[in-house]
Amino acid sequence: MAFAAVSCGMSGLTDEGVGELRISFDSVVEETVRSVTEIPDTSEFLLTVCDASGNIIYDGKYGGCPEKLEVRAGNYTVSARSIEFTKPAFSAPQFGDEQCAVVDKDGIVNVRLMCRQINSGVRLSISSAFLSAYPDGVLFLKSSKGKLMYSYKEKRTAYFNPGPVSLILSQNGKDEVMMTRELEPQEVVVIGVDVSGAGGASGKTGISMEVDTTRNWSSDRIILGEGGRGKTQETALNVAQARASAPMMDVWVSGYVVGGDLTSAGGSFEEPFKSRSNLILGPRSTTTDRNVCIAVQIPAGSLREDLNLVDNPSLLGSKICIHGDLVEEYFSLVGLKNPDDCIIY
Repeated sequence: MAFAAVSCGMSGLTDEGVGELRISFDSVVEETVRSVTEIPDTSEFLLTVCDASGNIIYDGKYGGCPEKLEVRAGNYTVSARSIEFTKPAFSAPQFGDEQCAVVDKDGIVNVRLMCRQINSGVRLSISSAFLSAYPDGVLFLKSSKGKLMYSYKEKRTAYFNPGPVSLILSQNGKDEVMMTRELEPQEVVVIGVDVSGAGGASGKTGISMEVDTTRNWSSDRIILGEGGRGKTQETALNVAQARASAPMMDVWVSGYVVGGDLTSAGGSFEEPFKSRSNLILGPRSTTTDRNVCIAVQIPAGSLREDLNLVDNPSLLGSKICIHGDLVEEYFSLVGLKNPDDCIIY
């Protein structure tokens, strides 16, 4: 098996016959301290696979994409996005990747996507001297796709597609471009806005700038802290994050029910199932590789009634969010034991 990336400008099918595309997010990560509230769940990413003619092969959530896509030999574009992003917006970091692959007849191509920020951000740090000098002024951040008003009390980051972004001061019916900066993908720039000298409103406006390098990341892992990821249903760890975080007590994990009947060396991914006491939680609904999954204990009681695959075979492929304790080993996998609550989507 090999990973192949090429220019998407290549045309048409390269040969008759079929091959396979196998799409995953890269497990090689570069850990960076970031705001835990913005770390995306890759299973919810919007995934699109197109051939060289623009025909859509798959369009849906990454978590619902088959592990093996059988396609005709040819060139394909694989694109994943955490959100749709077309115009400037506050608090809207977009993560994802886009790669091109050539599939040969009877070939198997592994496309490994990176989880990284692909849009750009701007934060303003406005001095008290500037507020005093321009009490009636209004600041805007503007790109070719639109503009955002940045109030003097604004604390959020404004996000833009990569490219030129201008800082504009509007006052007395006139707009003044204070600076323009070419933003790169993954870059978040902090712009300090001040006035020089002690002349109050007559002082000249000063601009300083720094790059927030903590936002340049390509990681699907996190560094957890108190009150961080996994403490609520809304911030639940995905399966990959759970595998990297064990041991950890009192945590929410989300993933797809992909199998059961666990043993120390195997498990079942197809009906009929025999065991009511465990299940396999995967990163996507079609996962059949137990090495990328976690094992889940199902204790006797209402959870076992709701979650066991013997009595609930229709649960196979469903997404759940479950609360319990992450342990380093359960049936030779990272496991979630002592669950006490679960949401079935």
